Amino acid sequence: MINVAIVGASGYTGLELIKILINHPKFNITYIANSEGGVNVTDLHPSLDGVLDMDVQKANANEISKVADLAFLALPHKASMGFAKQLLALEIKVVDLSADYRLQLDTYEKHYCPHEDKENLKHSVYGLPEFYNGLIPHAKLVANPGCYPTATLLALVPFVPYIDPKSNIFIDAKSGVSGAGKKLSETTHFVNVNENIFAYNPFGHRHAPEIEEKILELTDIKANINFVPHLIPVNRGMLVSIYATLEDVCDAKQVLKDFYADDKFVRIKDEPVTIKDTSGTNYCDIFVEQNGNSIFISSSIDNLLRGASTQAVVNANLMCEYEEDLGISKIAYVP
Repeated sequence: MINVAIVGASGYTGLELIKILINHPKFNITYIANSEGGVNVTDLHPSLDGVLDMDVQKANANEISKVADLAFLALPHKASMGFAKQLLALEIKVVDLSADYRLQLDTYEKHYCPHEDKENLKHSVYGLPEFYNGLIPHAKLVANPGCYPTATLLALVPFVPYIDPKSNIFIDAKSGVSGAGKKLSETTHFVNVNENIFAYNPFGHRHAPEIEEKILELTDIKANINFVPHLIPVNRGMLVSIYATLEDVCDAKQVLKDFYADDKFVRIKDEPVTIKDTSGTNYCDIFVEQNGNSIFISSSIDNLLRGASTQAVVNANLMCEYEEDLGISKIAYVP
């Protein structure tokens, strides 16, 4: 058994980590923390009453080093890098769910804030297993991607070599409200979200440069990305629709099947994908359709799981030389 810590247990992704790791056959939760401590985990998440009786600590890296070998950080950006730096100095492996280690330094500082841990940033591995599974098992720090880049990159990367480099790629992404986090805001207020749908930060969302950067890194092609996210009135789930123009003719369905032939958590669908079929799982479902040289690609994931917590556990599995699907649920929340 490998002892693990969860830091940032108050939010939705922290709760999902607890739910996964409670039943994991090789990981043992020995430390749960948030910024304050002093409560039981059931005070944070009453749904865990009768399931887990554990005190929540005020996050302390030295204390974690005494009881854990690996830590999951479900913290906001900036807060995460300072804590990860302490843990790595104490030789604790880290899976970071924030944006702090996902981007190259210049890109990060342009869209977030000054980086406080440049040394570890150079050695972080981007935690999208389908593309980086050769590096993740050797990593001490994995930067777990968020929901928008995960769903977009898995759908788009196989087709980048076929897309006309002079054309624009349009990405229409829709997320459930839980993607905005647990903190209340006017945007996520019930009366604003219910029976409503709206775009936010069109062409200006900071996940767009992350998508562009990873496409360039993976394909050596600079793509022209137009990324527009939307909030939809559902609790969880994400649907990404991509529109592009092909330069080279291809059998799009076969491209996907060949590209993901050996991957356990990508399913190629013959009909348009739905968020319900991936809810509660680590799957990414992908559908593609062609109309001449126009291509439509659609993907669905659970934003809290494949876009955060199950992907984090898959990365931890690989870091610890376990099978990637160990302890990962494959049963969707249907109906």
